[in-house]
Amino acid sequence: QVQLVESGGGLVQPGGSLRLSCVASGNIFSHHAMAWYRQAPGKQREVVARVTTGGSTNYADSVKGRFTISRDNAKNTIYLQMNSLKPEDTAVYYCNAPIGSTSLAIYSWGQGTQVTVSS
Repeated sequence: QVQLVESGGGLVQPGGSLRLSCVASGNIFSHHAMAWYRQAPGKQREVVARVTTGGSTNYADSVKGRFTISRDNAKNTIYLQMNSLKPEDTAVYYCNAPIGSTSLAIYSWGQGTQVTVSS
């Protein structure tokens, strides 16, 4: 059973930065594309950033130019560097391996990490 553990969230002012980390209990990152998702209150979970096994990345339009996803397969860890944060980025952030280009995911969800952007 693969476990995903997200960390690094917190309360930050608009314009601030945070770096999220996601560690997997198994060696999954070298076998799958990975993604960061987020779910805001009352909204569906959405993909904000993806990284392929080869390191190619793509981003939701809402975060493009502000967020950067990266991976370290040797450490079974992916990261999300979030800059120029906005109040609308407030959400619980999760990582997982996406199923194709959908927002569905292969593994069970972790607990997520809360990001709150507020002055």
